[in-house]
Amino acid sequence: MNYSMIFFIIGWVLNIEAALMAPSALVAVLYGERSVWAFASTIGLCLLLGLPLVRRQPANKVFYAKEGCVTVALSWIVMSLMGALPFVFSGAIPSIVDAMFETVSGFTTTGASILKDVEALPQCMLFWRSFTHWIGGMGVLVFLLCLLPMSGGGYSMNLMKAESPGPSVSKLVPKVRSTAKLLYGLYVVLSLLELGLLLLGSMPLFDALCTTFGTAGTGGFGIKNSSIGGYSAYIQSVVTVFMILFGINFNVYFLLYMRKPREAFRCEEAGWYLAIIAVSTLIITVFIRNSFPDIVTAFRHAAFQVGSIITTTGFSTTDFNLWPAVPKAILVLLMFIGACAGSTGGGIKVSRVVLLFRTMTRELEQIIHPHMVKKLKFEGRVVGQEILRSVNAFMVAYVLIFAGSMLLVCLDGFDLVTSFTAVTATLNNIGPGLEIVGPMGNFSSFSGLSKIVLIFDMLAGRLEIFPLLVLFFRDTWKKF
Repeated sequence: MNYSMIFFIIGWVLNIEAALMAPSALVAVLYGERSVWAFASTIGLCLLLGLPLVRRQPANKVFYAKEGCVTVALSWIVMSLMGALPFVFSGAIPSIVDAMFETVSGFTTTGASILKDVEALPQCMLFWRSFTHWIGGMGVLVFLLCLLPMSGGGYSMNLMKAESPGPSVSKLVPKVRSTAKLLYGLYVVLSLLELGLLLLGSMPLFDALCTTFGTAGTGGFGIKNSSIGGYSAYIQSVVTVFMILFGINFNVYFLLYMRKPREAFRCEEAGWYLAIIAVSTLIITVFIRNSFPDIVTAFRHAAFQVGSIITTTGFSTTDFNLWPAVPKAILVLLMFIGACAGSTGGGIKVSRVVLLFRTMTRELEQIIHPHMVKKLKFEGRVVGQEILRSVNAFMVAYVLIFAGSMLLVCLDGFDLVTSFTAVTATLNNIGPGLEIVGPMGNFSSFSGLSKIVLIFDMLAGRLEIFPLLVLFFRDTWKKF
């Protein structure tokens, strides 16, 4: 284990986090809020710990997949701990467990909250809370790769693979640093485009910034108790479109950027993703038609909630907890499916679901035709056994974590729907569930143990499970 490189990277993560807290401190100054000292103290602590760790670059840069997973997992834990301190220092969220829950929910772009009255928070805390979504959406280590010319041992790609969501991660261009810059460039452009359109809808600048952070990171922290429900139909429509756009694999945008529209529009995963959204929206619209004044309004709310849930954003325009059973069942299924691989969304991912379905159909065909040899294809290419093994292993780990979390959360004695959707919403990085944790509810009623379990689920979901599990694997820490 190359500990010197691990601590070197964690040091840079702390320094970057200190810099990323500066805008929230500036917001506190602009609004004349006393919470500025909470950010100043945390920034100072981050630099106090981070600067000594990066003072000298390690001589040994050999960095394998094991170190990549450990570095990513530890970085996210450290980043969340430090990110929770402003809430604790300011007294906005006095409990360290609650503050960690809120911060991990922010960085993992989950959007689950323990706050009963969001609007009671100072503006700077609302800004930081939403900004964590934007930071976590693309990943802080991908951002680090943009800034630092890391080379040697191929560890840059190991970091990107460990942090980026999806069954497989490949370089868009030959150099990893160039890929990271390109990804963040696309991320920033889409964010600015949404911000501009929200401002055109007469949304206040502060609201537009926080909403953009939540949409881009597919997070879902609202700055109003009604989430997005209190804004105009235009603003809700803009947010709907951009939630869906940020749920698409960024390779599609790269191909469009490289002026290869035919290849971009042939993206199989994006096609399935958009088809699922369209069918789900139409079905839900039919079932909720009588709950709204007209079919256009029903369609708008259906499209918003489908886009919000499948992209694991978690914004809401209405209390879908009151909808009929069929629309709620569809939304729960969408929670599991999630967005595309290589997007800022969570969930199992559309590509995995498609591969699992095709694996099942191939097995059925081979039962009927034992001598048949059929290779699985996805995106026009043959899927190798390594990818199928990875998908199957992910699903086994996913089911085991889900089952274990359910058993522990059920100890709190809440109804099964609340417990089930609480785990579903956190492990898939969605935010709201149903019943007590519905769009108009929160997670404050859970015990400290359940909150710790759900914190673990949020981290596991965002990091695709294995980087976090590696920390608990005994062989990780053995000297060979």
